[in-house]
Amino acid sequence: MNPETQMTLDLRSHLALNTDLLGHLERESQNLRQLESDQPTSAAEARRDVLPRLEEALQRIRNHRSYWLSLSPELRSTKHEIRDLLRQNQDLIMRMILLDRENEQLLLRRGLIPPKHLPPIQRQRPHYVAGLYQRHHPSGSASQPTQDQTR
Repeated sequence: MNPETQMTLDLRSHLALNTDLLGHLERESQNLRQLESDQPTSAAEARRDVLPRLEEALQRIRNHRSYWLSLSPELRSTKHEIRDLLRQNQDLIMRMILLDRENEQLLLRRGLIPPKHLPPIQRQRPHYVAGLYQRHHPSGSASQPTQDQTR
């Protein structure tokens, strides 16, 4: 089988896995939005089931990368099906990331995330680094030379 055909098959397989995972995330989102649903959904289990297949598909795509990059840009632009599959996979991955972040926020609001999985407090304070800097470098003293330094 030629490399382009194999790459197309692997990209289609990856797209199917991404579509399946997006479906699980959408169901998780719907369950989290229902007020009476306090139990975590089976999305985490589905992710664990899909993860080995997803890693395998990703490895196959990585193997195709060197071939794809070895093609000239002009030749790559003629491979419409591969370009479309790459774009579709990227779009689905971005949708999954956004939906997963929304689901994480819903889980946080409902208190369904264990405390050890919560982000550190410094990450929740946007001006934390600026405050540290100001405490260790009082305004103006670190950047202005003293009279002894100017002589």
